Amino acid sequence: MLATFVFFVGIAVVAVSLYVTFVLRSEVQIAGREALADQTRRVAALVELAPSPERRAELIRDLSEFGDLRIHIEAPDGHIVGDRSRLAGITGPDIQFLPHLDEDGALYYAGLESADSGLKVVVGQPRPALFKLIQRIQVTLVVAMVMALLLAVFGSWIAAQQVTAPLIAIRNSARSIIEGNQEEEIHVDSRAAEFQDLAKSLNQMSDSFLEKIEELQRLAALQNEFIGNVSHEVRNPIFAVGGYLEALGSDALTAEQRQFYATKGLTNLQRLNNLFADLIEIARLEYREDLIKPSIFNLQELLSDVYEVVQQKAEKKGLELHMDNPEWMVRADRARLRQVLINLIDNAIAYSDEGTVRCRCRRHLDKVRIEVVDTGRGIPEEHLEKVFERFHRVDPDRSRRSGGTGLGLSIVKQILAAHGETVHVESTLGRGTRFWFELPFVPET
Repeated sequence: MLATFVFFVGIAVVAVSLYVTFVLRSEVQIAGREALADQTRRVAALVELAPSPERRAELIRDLSEFGDLRIHIEAPDGHIVGDRSRLAGITGPDIQFLPHLDEDGALYYAGLESADSGLKVVVGQPRPALFKLIQRIQVTLVVAMVMALLLAVFGSWIAAQQVTAPLIAIRNSARSIIEGNQEEEIHVDSRAAEFQDLAKSLNQMSDSFLEKIEELQRLAALQNEFIGNVSHEVRNPIFAVGGYLEALGSDALTAEQRQFYATKGLTNLQRLNNLFADLIEIARLEYREDLIKPSIFNLQELLSDVYEVVQQKAEKKGLELHMDNPEWMVRADRARLRQVLINLIDNAIAYSDEGTVRCRCRRHLDKVRIEVVDTGRGIPEEHLEKVFERFHRVDPDRSRRSGGTGLGLSIVKQILAAHGETVHVESTLGRGTRFWFELPFVPET
């Protein structure tokens, strides 16, 4: 009887071991290859959109650090980031899985060559944690078999129940995750601390991957929006410059006409230059928080500096410009705050045809509130929630005539967000607009 029980228990343990070794391992390998292929395509798409080699190298470092990846890139000009040997044999846009591992066997590699840019991209990803799980399960099964031989029926039955039940739960949860339900949580009904720790680790891993996927999706959406907006904004000045250059090629033009066309062409080139400068500024603010360097300074001294910059523009429109305030000390990045104030005051002047533009400051608890108020045409209510969006213009024709890029208020929002502050707006159509934000007040010592 004992031999019979041992025989059947041995068969059951061996059967489960074979299933885990061949079936489950194969499924994990397939899922791992699919995940690695998707990861490689995402990395290639992000790197391909990098505007410069420096930005590409920075992006690769960020992805390697936060995504736990090893990335090797070869540009069409021969520039290589990473290990040249990893790039050997990569041709064509289809995913190619490299047969070799690292020396410690810890990474799998996949690569492709972009059909559009010619970039060769190879991505290495750590061995999936499920591989270690399968190895642990095999060891557990061997131990269970030995116990089954010693304890016979009762011991083998308990061992089988304790081992197979958690594995089935993990397998079902893993399959659900593979099928697309990334929010599936692994539950293990077992008192074994190992399985509880394993389930907790797998759930943490799943949450981490889900966060990275959501971040990649957010970045992809931002890139799509960026490309669409830039292509729309750049097209008109490029066509205008082309038209003016073509007109300048005519022999029938007078000197005045040539001067007119040359001036118009330069104006559109300056508009393009302003557009790209603002786009670069937004990108730097969005991805580099260390660009903000706070210091303590006299706010009224900064306002006097800004007054000299914007005064002439206000005088040309016949507007009164008031910027006298108490000498409050605040903590902020002086250069960035100067940029904020110039953008807000320029915007107020551009959309005011008469009256006054005022920049006033006042204490509000432990902060100083800064307001830019004008008596201009105001902003329609349906535009108030959108004025800080990139490329949004309340009056597109007027903005383009004045050389605006539609990015000024977006830059204001990004700079203040980097300071941990929020910019607010309220407006009455036909009566004027008020923008305001706050900065930390520093008492004089």
